[in-house]
Amino acid sequence: MLLFCYVEITNMKNSIHHSGVVEKIDDHSVYVKIVQLSACAGCHASSLCMAADSQEKIIEIPDSSGLYHINDSVTVCGQSSLGIQAVCLAFVLPLLLVIIIIILGTFSKWSESVSALAGLLLLLPYYGALYFLRDRLKKIFIFTVKKTEN
Repeated sequence: MLLFCYVEITNMKNSIHHSGVVEKIDDHSVYVKIVQLSACAGCHASSLCMAADSQEKIIEIPDSSGLYHINDSVTVCGQSSLGIQAVCLAFVLPLLLVIIIIILGTFSKWSESVSALAGLLLLLPYYGALYFLRDRLKKIFIFTVKKTEN
């Protein structure tokens, strides 16, 4: 029993798993709908609390094997290290850029409001660049899919 738990914990550290349902299939991709729950969604008081949140997301997974059909139950897998990289690209790096611009603006004798506005306006080209690089990022952030055994 302890060995089984250790193997599960070790595997969980290296990958992220989400259960989902195949929504759509095209020539080279499978689109899987997953329900992403907040950390507190499993709480017994979540029905009373406004903090509990869940969102449906559609994940595009490259696959042309023909093994999957619409409404199949599947598991979407990704490396946890890629999850950390995604969080850094989406949240940490932009936050650092905003802080750097605000500090540079302060040293340049800009007013606080101008520094803050410049920091926030910097986010527009940053997220625009991420949007235009999305095809390249799809090659880096690769998910796999496997059928869930019933």
